Amino acid sequence: MHGRDSLERMRILAYIIKRVLAAIPVLIGVSILTFLISHAIPGDPARIIVGPKASKEAVEAIRREHGLDRPLPVQYVRYMTGLMQGDLGQSIRNHRPVTKDLADFFPATLELTLASLVLCLAVGIPLGILAAVQRNRLADHVARVFSVIGVSTPVFWLGLMLLLLFYRNLGWLPGSGRLDITSSPPAAVTGLYVIDAVLARDWALLKEVLSHLILPAFCLSYVYLAVITRIVRSSMIAVLGQDYITTAKANGLSTARVVFKHAFKNSLIPTVTIAGLSLGELLGGAILTETIFAWPGMGKYVVDSINSLDFPAIMGFTLLASTAYVVINLGVDVLYAFLNPRIRY
Repeated sequence: MHGRDSLERMRILAYIIKRVLAAIPVLIGVSILTFLISHAIPGDPARIIVGPKASKEAVEAIRREHGLDRPLPVQYVRYMTGLMQGDLGQSIRNHRPVTKDLADFFPATLELTLASLVLCLAVGIPLGILAAVQRNRLADHVARVFSVIGVSTPVFWLGLMLLLLFYRNLGWLPGSGRLDITSSPPAAVTGLYVIDAVLARDWALLKEVLSHLILPAFCLSYVYLAVITRIVRSSMIAVLGQDYITTAKANGLSTARVVFKHAFKNSLIPTVTIAGLSLGELLGGAILTETIFAWPGMGKYVVDSINSLDFPAIMGFTLLASTAYVVINLGVDVLYAFLNPRIRY
């Protein structure tokens, strides 16, 4: 038994190494495409930095300082050489290392992403289970309408409507930012205000942080919440039709025991798959939500960088989001072996 477990661990380790090696050309391809597309955008970042009235000499000086006067292949090789050493370059817009900028903005995006994922799972899974158990009844119809609306609602429109209703008209929730203007953030431990406020035992600040998180988290999560609801419903319906579920019911097991211990456990793989994909997409797709709610995360940072043609910042954001997506998908694939022991690598 011990030898079998060791063999399986070796297989998983070999699988992880294989996936990591396969991810390298993917990330290189992403870097090449992003580099070419960002440099194909009309405009001159040097002119944007110094302003429209600056002299030609000043513009050329900025171009030389950031290496923008060199051919594109030379610029790319120079960028990749720095990347191999852990250097994402220097922002053209604010002259700070891109690594430090991302370290400053990433916690806000991560907090918003995790809050959205928790909301997706906390609402989507029970709603999907209820819809499957009550198939073709009122609860199922309500869940399907809820899902269709979620999938078809544009994020920017939903964000504006949430602000209009809950911030402007009702005044129940704050409209923008992670905190009120007059408040100071908690002592930085993780960079996640919810966790840092708990660690500081500042419950008033925690309440304020959560109130600022509700609207953007719901706005960002609604589409994925609808998808998770539909996936859970479909996988649960498929499992509930299996013979062993019928046998369990015939043996007198309660409906709750059959649904949660037997059916839901065996429908977890599709749910985990879509949850992992949603986490990756939430992490890299928060741009609209962060812009609408003035959330100081990577989305707002990359929008400002695009407006300024800040190539190193755009590249840094893209590579970070791509790497996170690859890592999350690898984690989901490895998790399959723990959810279903019959899966072998």
